[in-house]
Amino acid sequence: MQRQPAQAMLIDLDGVVRRWDPAVAAAAEAEHSLPDGVLMRTAFSWDLLRPAVAGEITDAEWMYLIAKRLPLPEDEAAAAVAQWQKHRGTVNPEALAFVREVRAAGRPVGLATNATDRLREDLESLGLIGEFDAILSSWELKIHKPAPEFFAQATAALGIDPPWVLFVDDDDRVIRGARAAKLLGFRWSGSQDLPYLRKALGLPA
Repeated sequence: MQRQPAQAMLIDLDGVVRRWDPAVAAAAEAEHSLPDGVLMRTAFSWDLLRPAVAGEITDAEWMYLIAKRLPLPEDEAAAAVAQWQKHRGTVNPEALAFVREVRAAGRPVGLATNATDRLREDLESLGLIGEFDAILSSWELKIHKPAPEFFAQATAALGIDPPWVLFVDDDDRVIRGARAAKLLGFRWSGSQDLPYLRKALGLPA
């Protein structure tokens, strides 16, 4: 059982710090007469997603493979994917404010995300450069969550032993992996979680 507050935090990007608007994919599908939801289903097919976040293929190669699977002529499929990908998400202001609050209290914060080689470009476009003490990208590490090695490298980057690192993610499978690696894992469901997270870090309510 945790006997003292966590000394550091690792936080996920997509679904926590960054939000995606499902209307963007829906609009691209409608314009190109694609079945509802096909872009996300195709993109997140594990045989396509895993090499993209494990550092085996580039983001551009991933997008090409997604387009190849769409039931459209090649040029139109590429156009649909490009339209979808123009939107790079938006920052969750409450999550970002919390990251700043944690850092201001002297607790290091690392961004720990399954990502492609586009991550750094996205962070810059979202204005997130400089908001974290460390950036742990699966593409750069060549290891993706929830592999134990990912958590080992992430906690080492913060210089804090795993039991004293709070890990925040919106994926149950990743949270289970974090807990197996001895981190204090918490599944993010929204800003209503902030009081608990503050308590876990020993911050004022």
